[in-house]
Amino acid sequence: MTPSVEVERPASVARPFGAGLLIGIGLMAAVDEIVFHQLLGWHHFYDRDTTRVGLVSDGLLHAAELVALVAGFFLLADARRRGPSMGLFPWAGLFGLGVFQLWDGLVNHKVLRLHQVRYDVDLLPYDLLWNGAAALLLAVGVVLAVVAVARRRRG
Repeated sequence: MTPSVEVERPASVARPFGAGLLIGIGLMAAVDEIVFHQLLGWHHFYDRDTTRVGLVSDGLLHAAELVALVAGFFLLADARRRGPSMGLFPWAGLFGLGVFQLWDGLVNHKVLRLHQVRYDVDLLPYDLLWNGAAALLLAVGVVLAVVAVARRRRG
């Protein structure tokens, strides 16, 4: 029997970035559901049926956000175990905040019309703020990714 030798592998960029992406998506889904669905009561994930169906759709969104958060933290822990040098890559992956919000604002609100931010109001200011905030979060994530890649190249 030969003794096992632990070989240190360099930290992969994909794992910490993917972890941050999942955490960001799950976190923004949680903020959306808690603030806009529950506290403010502006809408449900699916508003084209009864309130009961809307509440069930919110429950499914909640389950999906929890899966994304747990999976993201497991990936982050695994990436940390594989190699301590992750740099800014997990933070760059948090551009998932913007990914979720932009998907929600464009696809769910406008294309699929699952719900709107609010009802019985002029939607333009809400849409501009919602999608503008999403674009800002995406831009911050991209900047962090560029900085993380530059730092990794410098060694």
